[in-house]
Amino acid sequence: METAKIIRNALKIAFPLMLGGLILWWMYRDFDWKGLWVALEGGMDWTWMWLSMPFGVLAQVLRALRWRQSLEPLGERPRLSSCMNAVFLSYASSLVVPRVGEVLRCGVLKRCDGTSFTKALGTVVTERMVDSLVMLLLSALTVLLQLRVFGVFFQETGMSFGALAGRFSAAGYWVTGICLFVLLVFLWFMAKRLEWFNHTRSLLQNITDGILSLRGIRRMPLYVFYSLGIWIAYFLHFYLTFYSFSYTADLGVMSALIAFVVGSFAVLVPTPNGAGPWHFAVKTVLVLYGVSEADGVMFVLIVHTLQTLLVVLLGLYAGVALACARRRMPQGTVA
Repeated sequence: METAKIIRNALKIAFPLMLGGLILWWMYRDFDWKGLWVALEGGMDWTWMWLSMPFGVLAQVLRALRWRQSLEPLGERPRLSSCMNAVFLSYASSLVVPRVGEVLRCGVLKRCDGTSFTKALGTVVTERMVDSLVMLLLSALTVLLQLRVFGVFFQETGMSFGALAGRFSAAGYWVTGICLFVLLVFLWFMAKRLEWFNHTRSLLQNITDGILSLRGIRRMPLYVFYSLGIWIAYFLHFYLTFYSFSYTADLGVMSALIAFVVGSFAVLVPTPNGAGPWHFAVKTVLVLYGVSEADGVMFVLIVHTLQTLLVVLLGLYAGVALACARRRMPQGTVA
């Protein structure tokens, strides 16, 4: 029984890494790596890339502020620094094991500030529901705004949806199908895991309280501001990188919004930070907007790598900060 559990846990780590690795290998099997160094040394505008990075930090800070606010109605008042470090660490840990960060950050608050683990987990579930709603609204708005653009594009170019779809290779269709299948399996697996919460009534009640915590929030406009601000910051973190490259600088905000929405759905496929599915999805959108295949692949490789490095740095900072705070903590204090 113990051996079977070890194998299952190993597969949880190995399969996402293998899936992401296979997609990346397929995308970059003929990649011009010398061209990458040329782009990094002088073929891109680093100013815009650096300007995009604070928005990646801001998105996580706003998430910590919103999380702390949602815990207040439950009688939990963790320190803001603990919430921020927990969020930073959760994103970094998810690079190794996808989706483990949600559980880890609740454990950090429990260890540092004595916050109820199950109540914190319930608020995380609420966060995911709110984020899903914002993403659905953003997706619907993006599609509505782009309907006319696509109509004019097809009318002026005489290109049909069939011709557009013909730009995909057979392997591209296979990658899309595999990603969708893995996403469905992942959602089914998560639904099955939720049955674990039914084992203890008090545990289920704490999680329910966390989910329903929105009812007790005193400053709902501020909660809405945080929720919208998170996604605006994420978008600016992505959009400003367009100006770093000559082939994306003139695409416009709507093309970036389409790529952002498609990429946000792609990261639902359980791979580390969406590696593989995100590359493929965003590159595909760029190709549809006229960017060459080679340039699209170059863009997603550089942007995703640098943004992932930012997540790693924030995670390392959080780990050091939490370790230092624990050393300074007097004996008898909740840790």
